[in-house]
Amino acid sequence: MKLTDTVLRSFRVAKVFRENSDKINCFDFSSNGETVISSSDDDSIVLYDCQEGKPKRTLYSKKYGVDLIRYTHAANTVVYSSNKIDDTIRYLSLHDNKYIRYFPGHNKRVVALSMSPVDDTFISGSLDKTIRLWDLRSPNCQGLMHLQGKPVCSFDPEGLIFAAGVNSEMVKLYDLRSFDKGPFATFKLQYDRTCEWTGLKFSNDGKLILVSTNGGALRLLDAFKGAMLHSFGGYNNSKGVTLEASFTPDSQFMMIGSEDGKIHVWNAESGMKVAVLDGKHTGPVTCLQFNPKFMTFASACSNMAFWLPTIDD
Repeated sequence: MKLTDTVLRSFRVAKVFRENSDKINCFDFSSNGETVISSSDDDSIVLYDCQEGKPKRTLYSKKYGVDLIRYTHAANTVVYSSNKIDDTIRYLSLHDNKYIRYFPGHNKRVVALSMSPVDDTFISGSLDKTIRLWDLRSPNCQGLMHLQGKPVCSFDPEGLIFAAGVNSEMVKLYDLRSFDKGPFATFKLQYDRTCEWTGLKFSNDGKLILVSTNGGALRLLDAFKGAMLHSFGGYNNSKGVTLEASFTPDSQFMMIGSEDGKIHVWNAESGMKVAVLDGKHTGPVTCLQFNPKFMTFASACSNMAFWLPTIDD
């Protein structure tokens, strides 16, 4: 089944899970699409089975809190940032609920965490105005970049380069093998005083970069030339909430939640809005991602919703 405007418009919430007492701050699908793992401000980690459509396990990170949870390539392991006590990143085995390693270094809250799609490398960005490069096999930072402001960062789909959004006005591209030489490309965007950048993602085909903000607009950039292709608005975000925006796996559409619980979907090429879906969320839709392998997506406030299409196109 192929994703089209009609199929996207047909998506409805198939299941809602109320496992959390506070907002879900992040979730991540496994690369095979079979599970999704969430982190919440209530200090819990919930693992869901996407095929059976049910929660499988709940673990807790009461002491340090948990945010920005990401699967690694090893089965049953995750990395996540702390939102209590310190700003260390933690590497956890879900199998026996034990920490494998700690990654200390940041001295302010970590606001971006991106796992390499190809190996054990990951990058983190923090309010301490640094981006750090790590390897899961070593607790020592493998590389450090000092920036002019708050960074957002992400790997490209081939794991060869990463992009850093700095000061909510510049995107810098770095080659992973020689990032200490500085960026090989810098794209400057028009600065918007009304909002801060909160996220940055590449499309799966590597051609587009999506910049999300805590205001009412998303920006879509050409990943090679840095030109702004589209700006997307018309969704509610008046309170400066961090809302996750995502591409569909085919790179053809992008979507974001809103503070009124609705999901807005646009065509990446034309820039036209193709759907507004009602998730009946009780709060802002802080997390939203399409399953990498199956025709389903998930959205979250303090509840987790799984969506399915209701037509076969």
